Amino acid sequence: MKTLTITESKTRLSSLVDSVVRTGSPVVIGKAGKPMVQLVRYVPGSGGRRLGAMRGRVRKSPDFDSWNQEEARALGLED
Repeated sequence: MKTLTITESKTRLSSLVDSVVRTGSPVVIGKAGKPMVQLVRYVPGSGGRRLGAMRGRVRKSPDFDSWNQEEARALGLED
C-alpha cells in the first residue's frame, strides 16, 4: 500500500485516482509521518434500506410509552 504526504497527493491526485481504480490498491495519505486518510475505490452499495419499508407491518401497543412505578424509579423518572 502506497503512503504519500498531503503535498505529494495534491500534485498527483489524478494519477492516484486512476491507479486506485485500475489496481484496486488503496493509497494512504499522511501528514508529519502519520497516516491520516485512505483513498479507496468506490463500490456502489445495494441501495441501502428504504424508509417506510415496514409501514403497516409493525404495531406498537397503546401503553408503549407508559411506565409502572418500579420501571420509572429505575430510570430516574420518579423518586
